[in-house]
Amino acid sequence: MKKYIYITLVAFFILGSCKKALDVGPKGTLNEEQVATPEQADGFVTAAYSQLGNDEINRAFSMYQYGNIRADDAYKGGGGINDGDVFHSMETFVNSRPDQWNYDGIWFNIYVGIRRANEGLRILNKFTEAEFPLVTTRKAELRFLRGYWYLMLENLFKNIPYIDENVPSDDYKKKANNEFTRDQILEKIAADFKFAAETLPATQSQIGRANKYAAYALLAKTRLYQAYKQDDKHNVTSLDNTHLQEVVDAANQVMASSYKLQPDFANNFLPGPTENGSEAIMSVQFSTDDGAGRGRVNFGDMLTVPQGIGCCDFQKPSQTLMNVFRTNADGIPLFDTFNQQNIDFGTNTVDPRLDHTISRPGAPWKYEPTRLVTTGWSRNVPIYGTYNSMKENVSPDCACFINIAPFYGNTKARIIVRLADVMLFKAEALIELGRQSEALPLINDLRTRAANSTARLKMENGSFISRYNVKPYAPGVNIVWDQANARKALRFERRLEMALEGERFFDLIRWGVADQVINDYFNTEKTTRSIFQGARFTKGRDEYLPIPQNQIFFSEGLYVQNPGY
Repeated sequence: MKKYIYITLVAFFILGSCKKALDVGPKGTLNEEQVATPEQADGFVTAAYSQLGNDEINRAFSMYQYGNIRADDAYKGGGGINDGDVFHSMETFVNSRPDQWNYDGIWFNIYVGIRRANEGLRILNKFTEAEFPLVTTRKAELRFLRGYWYLMLENLFKNIPYIDENVPSDDYKKKANNEFTRDQILEKIAADFKFAAETLPATQSQIGRANKYAAYALLAKTRLYQAYKQDDKHNVTSLDNTHLQEVVDAANQVMASSYKLQPDFANNFLPGPTENGSEAIMSVQFSTDDGAGRGRVNFGDMLTVPQGIGCCDFQKPSQTLMNVFRTNADGIPLFDTFNQQNIDFGTNTVDPRLDHTISRPGAPWKYEPTRLVTTGWSRNVPIYGTYNSMKENVSPDCACFINIAPFYGNTKARIIVRLADVMLFKAEALIELGRQSEALPLINDLRTRAANSTARLKMENGSFISRYNVKPYAPGVNIVWDQANARKALRFERRLEMALEGERFFDLIRWGVADQVINDYFNTEKTTRSIFQGARFTKGRDEYLPIPQNQIFFSEGLYVQNPGY
Protein backbone atom coordinates (compact mmCIF):
# COMPACT_ATOMS: atom_id res chain seq x y z
CA MET A 1 0.00 0.00 0.00
CA LYS A 2 2.88 2.37 0.77
CA LYS A 3 4.16 1.77 -2.75
CA TYR A 4 0.84 2.80 -4.27
CA ILE A 5 0.63 5.92 -2.08
CA TYR A 6 4.13 6.87 -3.18
CA ILE A 7 3.23 6.41 -6.86
CA THR A 8 0.11 8.51 -6.42
CA LEU A 9 2.08 11.36 -4.81
CA VAL A 10 4.72 11.27 -7.54
CA ALA A 11 2.02 11.36 -10.19
CA PHE A 12 0.42 14.38 -8.47
CA PHE A 13 3.66 16.39 -8.57
CA ILE A 14 4.37 15.41 -12.18
CA LEU A 15 0.90 16.45 -13.32
CA GLY A 16 1.27 19.74 -11.49
CA SER A 17 4.68 20.61 -12.94
CA CYS A 18 4.93 19.36 -16.51
CA LYS A 19 2.24 18.82 -19.10
CA LYS A 20 4.65 16.76 -21.20
CA ALA A 21 4.47 14.02 -18.58
CA LEU A 22 0.92 13.27 -19.72
CA ASP A 23 2.35 11.85 -22.94
CA VAL A 24 4.41 9.22 -21.11
CA GLY A 25 2.84 5.75 -20.85
CA PRO A 26 2.56 4.03 -17.46
CA LYS A 27 5.62 2.09 -16.38
CA GLY A 28 5.50 -1.67 -16.54
CA THR A 29 2.62 -1.82 -19.02
CA LEU A 30 2.43 -2.10 -22.79
CA ASN A 31 -0.55 -1.10 -24.88
CA GLU A 32 -1.23 -2.00 -28.50
CA GLU A 33 0.13 1.28 -29.86
CA GLN A 34 3.47 0.80 -28.11
CA VAL A 35 4.25 -2.64 -29.59
CA ALA A 36 7.27 -2.26 -31.84
CA THR A 37 9.06 -5.62 -31.88
CA PRO A 38 8.15 -9.25 -32.62
CA GLU A 39 9.15 -10.13 -29.06
CA GLN A 40 6.64 -7.66 -27.67
CA ALA A 41 3.94 -8.94 -30.02
CA ASP A 42 4.69 -12.52 -28.98
CA GLY A 43 4.09 -11.46 -25.39
CA PHE A 44 0.47 -10.75 -26.24
CA VAL A 45 0.12 -14.31 -27.56
CA THR A 46 1.55 -15.64 -24.31
CA ALA A 47 -0.95 -13.50 -22.40
CA ALA A 48 -3.76 -15.05 -24.43
CA TYR A 49 -2.56 -18.55 -23.57
CA SER A 50 -2.24 -17.63 -19.90
CA GLN A 51 -5.99 -17.04 -19.61
CA LEU A 52 -6.51 -20.80 -20.01
CA GLY A 53 -5.20 -21.19 -16.48
CA ASN A 54 -6.76 -18.08 -14.99
CA ASP A 55 -9.82 -19.75 -13.52
CA GLU A 56 -10.52 -20.03 -9.82
CA ILE A 57 -12.69 -21.96 -7.40
CA ASN A 58 -15.99 -20.33 -8.36
CA ARG A 59 -15.56 -20.29 -12.14
CA ALA A 60 -13.75 -23.44 -13.16
CA PHE A 61 -12.82 -23.59 -16.84
CA SER A 62 -12.80 -27.38 -16.45
CA MET A 63 -16.61 -26.95 -16.57
CA TYR A 64 -17.14 -29.36 -13.67
CA GLN A 65 -19.67 -26.95 -12.13
CA TYR A 66 -21.48 -26.38 -15.41
CA GLY A 67 -21.09 -29.74 -17.16
CA ASN A 68 -21.19 -32.30 -14.31
CA ILE A 69 -23.12 -30.77 -11.40
CA ARG A 70 -25.88 -29.51 -13.72
CA ALA A 71 -26.17 -33.02 -15.16
CA ASP A 72 -26.75 -36.43 -13.60
CA ASP A 73 -23.07 -37.16 -12.96
CA ALA A 74 -22.38 -35.26 -9.72
CA TYR A 75 -23.85 -33.49 -6.72
CA LYS A 76 -22.57 -30.05 -5.78
CA GLY A 77 -21.00 -31.32 -2.57
CA GLY A 78 -19.26 -29.19 0.05
CA GLY A 79 -20.55 -28.51 3.53
CA GLY A 80 -24.23 -28.25 2.63
CA ILE A 81 -26.79 -26.49 0.48
CA ASN A 82 -25.66 -23.03 1.57
CA ASP A 83 -22.00 -23.74 0.89
CA GLY A 84 -21.78 -22.37 -2.63
CA ASP A 85 -25.54 -21.90 -2.78
CA VAL A 86 -25.51 -20.58 -6.35
CA PHE A 87 -24.29 -23.97 -7.50
CA HIS A 88 -27.13 -25.63 -5.59
CA SER A 89 -29.50 -23.45 -7.64
CA MET A 90 -27.74 -24.65 -10.77
CA GLU A 91 -27.91 -28.34 -9.94
CA THR A 92 -31.62 -28.23 -9.05
CA PHE A 93 -32.62 -25.59 -11.67
CA VAL A 94 -34.64 -23.88 -8.95
CA ASN A 95 -34.09 -20.18 -8.21
CA SER A 96 -31.44 -19.93 -10.92
CA ARG A 97 -31.43 -16.19 -11.59
CA PRO A 98 -29.73 -13.78 -14.01
CA ASP A 99 -28.27 -11.81 -11.09
CA GLN A 100 -26.21 -14.74 -9.75
CA TRP A 101 -22.60 -13.63 -9.45
CA ASN A 102 -21.15 -16.85 -10.81
CA TYR A 103 -22.91 -16.41 -14.16
CA ASP A 104 -21.49 -12.93 -14.52
CA GLY A 105 -18.08 -14.22 -13.44
CA ILE A 106 -17.82 -17.02 -16.00
CA TRP A 107 -19.16 -14.76 -18.80
CA PHE A 108 -16.70 -11.98 -17.97
CA ASN A 109 -13.67 -14.23 -17.68
CA ILE A 110 -14.36 -16.04 -20.93
CA TYR A 111 -14.58 -12.67 -22.65
CA VAL A 112 -11.22 -11.77 -21.11
CA GLY A 113 -9.82 -14.71 -23.07
CA ILE A 114 -11.60 -13.57 -26.22
CA ARG A 115 -10.38 -10.00 -25.83
CA ARG A 116 -6.79 -11.15 -25.34
CA ALA A 117 -7.00 -13.18 -28.54
CA ASN A 118 -8.49 -10.23 -30.43
CA GLU A 119 -5.87 -7.80 -29.13
CA GLY A 120 -3.12 -10.19 -30.15
CA LEU A 121 -4.56 -10.53 -33.64
CA ARG A 122 -4.75 -6.76 -34.10
CA ILE A 123 -1.13 -6.43 -33.03
CA LEU A 124 0.11 -9.25 -35.23
CA ASN A 125 -1.61 -7.69 -38.24
CA LYS A 126 0.99 -4.91 -38.03
CA PHE A 127 3.85 -7.30 -38.82
CA THR A 128 4.94 -8.96 -42.05
CA GLU A 129 6.46 -12.43 -42.19
CA ALA A 130 9.77 -10.80 -43.08
CA GLU A 131 9.61 -8.85 -39.82
CA PHE A 132 8.24 -11.73 -37.73
CA PRO A 133 8.61 -15.17 -39.38
CA LEU A 134 6.21 -16.78 -36.89
CA VAL A 135 3.45 -14.21 -37.39
CA THR A 136 1.08 -16.50 -39.35
CA THR A 137 1.53 -19.37 -36.90
CA ARG A 138 0.86 -17.07 -33.97
CA LYS A 139 -2.28 -15.73 -35.64
CA ALA A 140 -3.50 -19.30 -36.04
CA GLU A 141 -2.83 -19.99 -32.37
CA LEU A 142 -4.84 -16.94 -31.37
CA ARG A 143 -7.73 -17.95 -33.60
CA PHE A 144 -7.61 -21.40 -32.02
CA LEU A 145 -7.84 -19.84 -28.56
CA ARG A 146 -10.65 -17.54 -29.61
CA GLY A 147 -12.57 -20.49 -31.05
CA TYR A 148 -12.05 -22.43 -27.83
CA TRP A 149 -13.47 -19.61 -25.70
CA TYR A 150 -16.41 -18.95 -28.00
CA LEU A 151 -17.38 -22.64 -28.11
CA MET A 152 -17.41 -22.71 -24.31
CA LEU A 153 -19.44 -19.50 -24.14
CA GLU A 154 -21.91 -20.59 -26.82
CA ASN A 155 -22.59 -23.88 -25.05
CA LEU A 156 -23.21 -22.04 -21.78
CA PHE A 157 -25.34 -19.09 -22.90
CA LYS A 158 -26.29 -19.66 -26.59
CA ASN A 159 -27.32 -16.04 -27.34
CA ILE A 160 -24.05 -14.16 -27.12
CA PRO A 161 -22.44 -11.12 -28.75
CA TYR A 162 -19.78 -12.17 -31.24
CA ILE A 163 -16.79 -9.83 -31.20
CA ASP A 164 -13.68 -10.20 -33.36
CA GLU A 165 -10.43 -8.29 -33.72
CA ASN A 166 -12.07 -5.66 -35.90
CA VAL A 167 -14.23 -4.38 -33.03
CA PRO A 168 -12.52 -1.79 -30.77
CA SER A 169 -12.75 -2.65 -27.09
CA ASP A 170 -14.75 0.52 -26.43
CA ASP A 171 -17.43 -0.81 -28.79
CA TYR A 172 -17.84 -4.19 -27.13
CA LYS A 173 -21.03 -3.14 -25.37
CA LYS A 174 -22.52 -1.99 -28.66
CA LYS A 175 -22.64 -5.52 -30.09
CA ALA A 176 -26.04 -7.15 -29.61
CA ASN A 177 -26.33 -10.71 -28.35
CA ASN A 178 -28.97 -11.57 -30.95
CA GLU A 179 -27.08 -10.28 -34.01
CA PHE A 180 -26.14 -13.82 -34.99
CA THR A 181 -27.98 -17.13 -34.66
CA ARG A 182 -26.49 -20.14 -32.92
CA ASP A 183 -25.62 -21.69 -36.26
CA GLN A 184 -23.94 -18.50 -37.48
CA ILE A 185 -21.83 -18.25 -34.33
CA LEU A 186 -20.83 -21.92 -34.57
CA GLU A 187 -19.85 -21.27 -38.19
CA LYS A 188 -17.57 -18.43 -37.08
CA ILE A 189 -16.06 -20.70 -34.43
CA ALA A 190 -15.54 -23.41 -37.04
CA ALA A 191 -13.83 -20.88 -39.33
CA ASP A 192 -11.29 -20.10 -36.59
CA PHE A 193 -10.53 -23.77 -36.02
CA LYS A 194 -10.39 -24.45 -39.76
CA PHE A 195 -7.88 -21.65 -40.29
CA ALA A 196 -5.82 -22.93 -37.36
CA ALA A 197 -5.94 -26.52 -38.63
CA GLU A 198 -4.77 -25.51 -42.09
CA THR A 199 -2.06 -23.16 -40.79
CA LEU A 200 -0.55 -24.59 -37.61
CA PRO A 201 2.35 -27.06 -37.69
CA ALA A 202 1.85 -30.72 -36.85
CA THR A 203 4.02 -30.32 -33.76
CA GLN A 204 5.10 -27.42 -31.58
CA SER A 205 8.43 -27.13 -29.83
CA GLN A 206 6.79 -25.86 -26.63
CA ILE A 207 4.33 -28.00 -24.66
CA GLY A 208 0.99 -26.28 -24.30
CA ARG A 209 0.88 -24.57 -27.69
CA ALA A 210 -1.91 -25.66 -30.03
CA ASN A 211 -0.99 -27.62 -33.14
CA LYS A 212 -2.98 -28.49 -36.24
CA TYR A 213 -4.43 -31.64 -34.67
CA ALA A 214 -5.75 -29.77 -31.65
CA ALA A 215 -7.49 -27.47 -34.13
CA TYR A 216 -8.90 -30.39 -36.12
CA ALA A 217 -10.13 -31.99 -32.88
CA LEU A 218 -12.06 -28.89 -31.83
CA LEU A 219 -13.26 -28.36 -35.40
CA ALA A 220 -14.79 -31.84 -35.21
CA LYS A 221 -16.40 -30.94 -31.90
CA THR A 222 -17.81 -27.68 -33.27
CA ARG A 223 -19.22 -29.33 -36.38
CA LEU A 224 -20.85 -31.98 -34.21
CA TYR A 225 -22.71 -29.34 -32.20
CA GLN A 226 -23.57 -27.52 -35.40
CA ALA A 227 -25.05 -30.70 -36.90
CA TYR A 228 -27.83 -30.75 -34.29
CA LYS A 229 -30.13 -27.92 -35.36
CA GLN A 230 -32.07 -26.08 -32.65
CA ASP A 231 -35.10 -23.80 -32.74
CA ASP A 232 -35.59 -20.71 -30.57
CA LYS A 233 -36.87 -22.89 -27.71
CA HIS A 234 -33.74 -25.06 -27.82
CA ASN A 235 -35.52 -28.08 -29.30
CA VAL A 236 -33.39 -30.25 -31.60
CA THR A 237 -35.26 -30.10 -34.88
CA SER A 238 -33.00 -31.95 -37.33
CA LEU A 239 -29.50 -33.22 -38.07
CA ASP A 240 -27.32 -31.82 -40.84
CA ASN A 241 -25.56 -34.61 -42.73
CA THR A 242 -23.04 -32.23 -44.29
CA HIS A 243 -21.79 -31.18 -40.87
CA LEU A 244 -21.78 -34.79 -39.69
CA GLN A 245 -19.47 -35.68 -42.56
CA GLU A 246 -17.28 -32.72 -41.65
CA VAL A 247 -16.97 -34.22 -38.17
CA VAL A 248 -15.73 -37.46 -39.71
CA ASP A 249 -13.29 -35.64 -41.98
CA ALA A 250 -11.78 -33.53 -39.20
CA ALA A 251 -11.57 -36.51 -36.83
CA ASN A 252 -9.80 -38.52 -39.55
CA GLN A 253 -7.06 -35.91 -39.65
CA VAL A 254 -6.43 -36.40 -35.93
CA MET A 255 -6.61 -40.16 -36.08
CA ALA A 256 -4.07 -40.27 -38.90
CA SER A 257 -1.59 -38.38 -36.72
CA SER A 258 0.87 -39.73 -34.16
CA TYR A 259 -1.64 -39.43 -31.28
CA LYS A 260 -2.52 -42.80 -29.77
CA LEU A 261 -4.69 -44.08 -26.96
CA GLN A 262 -2.81 -44.52 -23.72
CA PRO A 263 -2.44 -48.27 -23.07
CA ASP A 264 -3.77 -47.71 -19.53
CA PHE A 265 -6.73 -45.38 -18.96
CA ALA A 266 -5.06 -44.20 -15.75
CA ASN A 267 -2.18 -42.57 -17.63
CA ASN A 268 -4.42 -39.72 -18.74
CA PHE A 269 -5.05 -38.59 -15.17
CA LEU A 270 -1.69 -38.92 -13.45
CA PRO A 271 1.09 -36.37 -13.00
CA GLY A 272 4.59 -37.32 -14.05
CA PRO A 273 5.86 -39.34 -17.02
CA THR A 274 2.49 -39.82 -18.76
CA GLU A 275 1.41 -36.19 -18.37
CA ASN A 276 0.95 -34.50 -21.76
CA GLY A 277 1.11 -38.02 -23.14
CA SER A 278 0.21 -39.71 -26.40
CA GLU A 279 -3.54 -39.23 -25.99
CA ALA A 280 -3.56 -35.61 -24.76
CA ILE A 281 -4.02 -33.46 -27.85
CA MET A 282 -4.28 -30.14 -26.01
CA SER A 283 -3.76 -29.45 -22.32
CA VAL A 284 -3.55 -26.48 -19.97
CA GLN A 285 -0.17 -26.31 -18.25
CA PHE A 286 0.18 -25.44 -14.56
CA SER A 287 3.22 -24.74 -12.39
CA THR A 288 4.41 -23.55 -8.99
CA ASP A 289 7.39 -21.59 -7.62
CA ASP A 290 7.53 -19.79 -10.95
CA GLY A 291 7.51 -16.21 -9.70
CA ALA A 292 3.85 -15.72 -10.61
CA GLY A 293 2.26 -14.93 -7.26
CA ARG A 294 1.27 -18.17 -5.56
CA GLY A 295 2.10 -20.10 -8.70
CA ARG A 296 0.11 -21.19 -11.72
CA VAL A 297 -1.63 -24.06 -9.95
CA ASN A 298 -5.01 -25.45 -10.91
CA PHE A 299 -7.22 -23.12 -8.89
CA GLY A 300 -10.38 -24.09 -10.79
CA ASP A 301 -10.57 -27.64 -9.44
CA MET A 302 -9.36 -26.90 -5.90
CA LEU A 303 -12.78 -27.37 -4.31
CA THR A 304 -13.05 -30.96 -5.54
CA VAL A 305 -10.24 -32.20 -3.26
CA PRO A 306 -11.73 -34.65 -0.71
CA GLN A 307 -11.91 -33.44 2.86
CA GLY A 308 -9.75 -36.35 3.96
CA ILE A 309 -6.68 -34.96 2.22
CA GLY A 310 -7.50 -31.26 1.90
CA CYS A 311 -10.56 -29.15 1.23
CA CYS A 312 -13.46 -28.85 0.25
CA ASP A 313 -15.20 -31.98 -1.06
CA PHE A 314 -17.18 -30.45 -3.94
CA GLN A 315 -18.21 -32.44 -7.05
CA LYS A 316 -19.47 -35.60 -5.37
CA PRO A 317 -20.14 -38.33 -7.96
CA SER A 318 -23.80 -39.28 -7.99
CA GLN A 319 -25.22 -42.69 -7.18
CA THR A 320 -26.67 -42.70 -10.68
CA LEU A 321 -23.21 -42.27 -12.21
CA MET A 322 -21.86 -45.06 -10.02
CA ASN A 323 -24.63 -47.36 -11.23
CA VAL A 324 -23.88 -46.60 -14.90
CA PHE A 325 -20.64 -48.62 -14.64
CA ARG A 326 -22.46 -51.89 -13.89
CA THR A 327 -22.10 -54.59 -16.56
CA ASN A 328 -23.99 -57.78 -17.33
CA ALA A 329 -22.59 -61.28 -17.78
CA ASP A 330 -21.70 -60.43 -21.38
CA GLY A 331 -19.58 -57.48 -20.27
CA ILE A 332 -21.79 -54.72 -21.66
CA PRO A 333 -23.73 -51.95 -19.89
CA LEU A 334 -27.21 -52.40 -18.46
CA PHE A 335 -28.65 -49.85 -20.88
CA ASP A 336 -32.22 -49.76 -19.62
CA THR A 337 -31.95 -51.22 -16.11
CA PHE A 338 -28.67 -49.85 -14.69
CA ASN A 339 -30.46 -47.59 -12.22
CA GLN A 340 -33.15 -49.96 -11.01
CA GLN A 341 -30.94 -50.87 -8.06
CA ASN A 342 -27.75 -49.50 -6.59
CA ILE A 343 -24.49 -51.19 -7.35
CA ASP A 344 -23.50 -54.09 -5.11
CA PHE A 345 -19.73 -54.58 -5.24
CA GLY A 346 -20.02 -58.02 -3.72
CA THR A 347 -22.04 -59.42 -6.60
CA ASN A 348 -22.08 -56.96 -9.50
CA THR A 349 -19.42 -56.73 -12.19
CA VAL A 350 -18.30 -53.30 -13.35
CA ASP A 351 -16.39 -51.46 -16.04
CA PRO A 352 -12.84 -50.78 -14.73
CA ARG A 353 -13.21 -47.11 -15.61
CA LEU A 354 -15.33 -46.80 -12.47
CA ASP A 355 -12.29 -47.21 -10.19
CA HIS A 356 -10.29 -44.72 -12.25
CA THR A 357 -13.06 -42.14 -11.92
CA ILE A 358 -14.83 -42.52 -8.56
CA SER A 359 -13.40 -43.27 -5.12
CA ARG A 360 -15.40 -44.85 -2.31
CA PRO A 361 -14.78 -45.89 1.31
CA GLY A 362 -12.61 -48.96 1.55
CA ALA A 363 -11.00 -48.47 -1.87
CA PRO A 364 -7.53 -47.01 -2.51
CA TRP A 365 -7.11 -43.36 -3.46
CA LYS A 366 -5.35 -42.80 -6.80
CA TYR A 367 -3.75 -46.24 -7.04
CA GLU A 368 -2.22 -46.17 -3.54
CA PRO A 369 -3.20 -49.49 -1.89
CA THR A 370 -2.14 -48.31 1.57
CA ARG A 371 -4.20 -45.11 1.43
CA LEU A 372 -7.82 -46.17 1.78
CA VAL A 373 -10.72 -43.77 1.50
CA THR A 374 -13.01 -43.53 4.55
CA THR A 375 -16.37 -41.90 5.18
CA GLY A 376 -14.41 -39.18 6.99
CA TRP A 377 -13.18 -37.97 3.61
CA SER A 378 -16.68 -36.57 2.98
CA ARG A 379 -18.03 -33.43 4.67
CA ASN A 380 -21.78 -34.01 4.53
CA VAL A 381 -22.58 -37.69 4.12
CA PRO A 382 -26.39 -37.46 4.65
CA ILE A 383 -26.75 -34.97 1.78
CA TYR A 384 -23.96 -35.78 -0.66
CA GLY A 385 -22.80 -39.30 0.16
CA THR A 386 -19.29 -40.73 0.33
CA TYR A 387 -18.03 -40.86 -3.26
CA ASN A 388 -15.19 -38.64 -4.48
CA SER A 389 -14.02 -37.48 -7.89
CA MET A 390 -10.53 -38.68 -8.86
CA LYS A 391 -9.56 -37.72 -12.41
CA GLU A 392 -8.66 -34.11 -11.66
CA ASN A 393 -7.07 -34.90 -8.29
CA VAL A 394 -3.68 -36.27 -7.23
CA SER A 395 -1.99 -38.07 -4.36
CA PRO A 396 -1.34 -35.86 -1.33
CA ASP A 397 2.24 -37.18 -1.41
CA CYS A 398 2.85 -35.75 -4.87
CA ALA A 399 5.19 -32.75 -5.10
CA CYS A 400 2.52 -31.36 -7.44
CA PHE A 401 0.00 -31.15 -4.55
CA ILE A 402 0.20 -27.54 -3.38
CA ASN A 403 -1.16 -26.15 -0.11
CA ILE A 404 -2.65 -22.71 -0.66
CA ALA A 405 -4.47 -22.41 2.65
CA PRO A 406 -7.25 -23.21 3.18
CA PHE A 407 -7.30 -24.94 -0.19
CA TYR A 408 -5.13 -27.44 -2.01
CA GLY A 409 -4.35 -27.22 -5.70
CA ASN A 410 -2.15 -29.20 -8.02
CA THR A 411 0.01 -28.58 -11.06
CA LYS A 412 -1.05 -31.60 -13.11
CA ALA A 413 -1.92 -30.58 -16.67
CA ARG A 414 -5.64 -30.33 -17.41
CA ILE A 415 -6.60 -32.00 -20.68
CA ILE A 416 -8.79 -29.89 -22.96
CA VAL A 417 -9.29 -32.58 -25.60
CA ARG A 418 -7.93 -36.11 -25.90
CA LEU A 419 -7.97 -38.71 -28.63
CA ALA A 420 -10.73 -40.80 -27.05
CA ASP A 421 -13.01 -37.76 -27.22
CA VAL A 422 -12.28 -37.34 -30.94
CA MET A 423 -12.93 -41.03 -31.59
CA LEU A 424 -16.33 -40.64 -29.95
CA PHE A 425 -17.09 -37.52 -32.02
CA LYS A 426 -16.44 -39.54 -35.14
CA ALA A 427 -18.40 -42.57 -33.94
CA GLU A 428 -21.41 -40.38 -33.10
CA ALA A 429 -21.36 -38.74 -36.52
CA LEU A 430 -21.08 -42.09 -38.29
CA ILE A 431 -24.00 -43.55 -36.35
CA GLU A 432 -26.21 -40.55 -37.13
CA LEU A 433 -25.23 -40.92 -40.80
CA GLY A 434 -26.48 -44.51 -40.68
CA ARG A 435 -22.95 -45.93 -40.90
CA GLN A 436 -22.94 -47.60 -37.51
CA SER A 437 -20.80 -50.50 -38.71
CA GLU A 438 -17.93 -48.02 -39.19
CA ALA A 439 -18.43 -46.69 -35.66
CA LEU A 440 -18.24 -50.12 -34.02
CA PRO A 441 -14.41 -50.49 -34.11
CA LEU A 442 -13.95 -47.01 -32.61
CA ILE A 443 -16.17 -47.78 -29.64
CA ASN A 444 -14.67 -51.23 -29.23
CA ASP A 445 -11.14 -49.81 -29.15
CA LEU A 446 -12.12 -47.82 -26.08
CA ARG A 447 -13.79 -50.80 -24.45
CA THR A 448 -10.76 -52.95 -25.10
CA ARG A 449 -8.51 -50.30 -23.58
CA ALA A 450 -10.82 -50.19 -20.54
CA ALA A 451 -10.59 -53.97 -20.15
CA ASN A 452 -6.79 -53.70 -20.24
CA SER A 453 -6.65 -50.93 -17.63
CA THR A 454 -6.74 -52.94 -14.41
CA ALA A 455 -3.04 -53.25 -13.46
CA ARG A 456 -3.22 -50.32 -11.03
CA LEU A 457 -6.61 -51.28 -9.61
CA LYS A 458 -5.35 -53.45 -6.77
CA MET A 459 -5.78 -53.69 -3.02
CA GLU A 460 -2.74 -54.10 -0.76
CA ASN A 461 -3.08 -57.90 -0.88
CA GLY A 462 -2.97 -57.86 -4.70
CA SER A 463 -6.67 -58.53 -5.27
CA PHE A 464 -8.68 -56.33 -7.59
CA ILE A 465 -10.66 -53.47 -6.06
CA SER A 466 -13.84 -54.58 -7.84
CA ARG A 467 -15.11 -57.41 -10.00
CA TYR A 468 -14.31 -56.33 -13.58
CA ASN A 469 -16.04 -57.47 -16.73
CA VAL A 470 -16.09 -55.29 -19.82
CA LYS A 471 -16.05 -56.64 -23.36
CA PRO A 472 -16.28 -55.22 -26.88
CA TYR A 473 -19.64 -55.23 -28.60
CA ALA A 474 -20.10 -58.33 -30.73
CA PRO A 475 -23.11 -57.99 -33.08
CA GLY A 476 -25.31 -61.04 -32.87
CA VAL A 477 -23.59 -62.18 -29.68
CA ASN A 478 -24.07 -59.53 -26.99
CA ILE A 479 -25.88 -56.82 -28.98
CA VAL A 480 -27.98 -56.18 -32.06
CA TRP A 481 -25.94 -53.50 -33.84
CA ASP A 482 -28.68 -51.49 -35.55
CA GLN A 483 -28.71 -47.69 -35.53
CA ALA A 484 -30.88 -47.39 -32.42
CA ASN A 485 -28.71 -49.71 -30.34
CA ALA A 486 -25.52 -48.22 -31.73
CA ARG A 487 -26.72 -44.75 -30.72
CA LYS A 488 -27.52 -46.05 -27.23
CA ALA A 489 -24.10 -47.72 -26.98
CA LEU A 490 -22.32 -44.57 -28.17
CA ARG A 491 -24.06 -42.37 -25.63
CA PHE A 492 -23.26 -44.82 -22.84
CA GLU A 493 -19.66 -45.00 -23.98
CA ARG A 494 -19.28 -41.22 -23.88
CA ARG A 495 -20.58 -41.24 -20.33
CA LEU A 496 -18.27 -44.04 -19.20
CA GLU A 497 -15.19 -42.69 -20.95
CA MET A 498 -15.66 -38.95 -20.29
CA ALA A 499 -17.30 -39.12 -16.85
CA LEU A 500 -16.59 -36.06 -14.67
CA GLU A 501 -14.62 -34.33 -17.45
CA GLY A 502 -17.16 -31.53 -17.83
CA GLU A 503 -18.97 -32.82 -20.92
CA ARG A 504 -22.12 -34.59 -19.74
CA PHE A 505 -24.61 -31.69 -19.58
CA PHE A 506 -23.54 -30.35 -22.96
CA ASP A 507 -23.90 -33.82 -24.50
CA LEU A 508 -27.48 -34.02 -23.24
CA ILE A 509 -28.30 -30.61 -24.69
CA ARG A 510 -26.75 -31.52 -28.04
CA TRP A 511 -28.81 -34.71 -28.21
CA GLY A 512 -32.00 -32.89 -27.19
CA VAL A 513 -32.74 -35.25 -24.29
CA ALA A 514 -31.77 -33.16 -21.25
CA ASP A 515 -35.28 -32.65 -19.88
CA GLN A 516 -36.12 -36.36 -19.94
CA VAL A 517 -32.78 -37.58 -18.59
CA ILE A 518 -32.37 -34.99 -15.86
CA ASN A 519 -35.96 -35.15 -14.63
CA ASP A 520 -35.75 -38.96 -14.52
CA TYR A 521 -32.57 -38.54 -12.49
CA PHE A 522 -34.32 -36.20 -10.05
CA ASN A 523 -37.24 -38.61 -9.66
CA THR A 524 -34.89 -41.51 -8.91
CA GLU A 525 -32.49 -39.69 -6.62
CA LYS A 526 -34.94 -37.62 -4.59
CA THR A 527 -36.05 -40.73 -2.68
CA THR A 528 -32.65 -40.68 -0.94
CA ARG A 529 -31.33 -37.14 -1.65
CA SER A 530 -33.18 -34.32 0.06
CA ILE A 531 -31.45 -31.79 -2.20
CA PHE A 532 -33.66 -32.84 -5.10
CA GLN A 533 -37.02 -32.26 -3.43
CA GLY A 534 -38.69 -29.81 -5.79
CA ALA A 535 -35.88 -29.96 -8.34
CA ARG A 536 -37.10 -29.63 -11.90
CA PHE A 537 -35.52 -29.11 -15.32
CA THR A 538 -37.78 -26.84 -17.37
CA LYS A 539 -37.61 -27.58 -21.08
CA GLY A 540 -37.13 -24.50 -23.23
CA ARG A 541 -35.35 -22.59 -20.45
CA ASP A 542 -32.78 -24.64 -18.58
CA GLU A 543 -30.79 -25.81 -21.59
CA TYR A 544 -28.82 -22.57 -21.29
CA LEU A 545 -27.87 -20.17 -18.52
CA PRO A 546 -29.51 -16.76 -18.25
CA ILE A 547 -27.70 -13.77 -19.72
CA PRO A 548 -26.07 -12.22 -16.63
CA GLN A 549 -27.95 -9.16 -15.40
CA ASN A 550 -24.71 -7.23 -14.98
CA GLN A 551 -23.96 -7.77 -18.65
CA ILE A 552 -27.40 -6.49 -19.62
CA PHE A 553 -26.61 -3.39 -17.54
CA PHE A 554 -23.21 -3.15 -19.26
CA SER A 555 -24.88 -3.18 -22.67
CA GLU A 556 -27.32 -0.50 -21.47
CA GLY A 557 -30.23 -2.82 -22.14
CA LEU A 558 -29.08 -3.94 -25.61
CA TYR A 559 -28.73 -7.62 -24.70
CA VAL A 560 -31.88 -9.74 -24.87
CA GLN A 561 -32.52 -12.23 -22.05
CA ASN A 562 -32.71 -15.95 -22.85
CA PRO A 563 -36.19 -17.54 -22.95
CA GLY A 564 -37.86 -18.29 -19.62
CA TYR A 565 -35.73 -16.06 -17.38
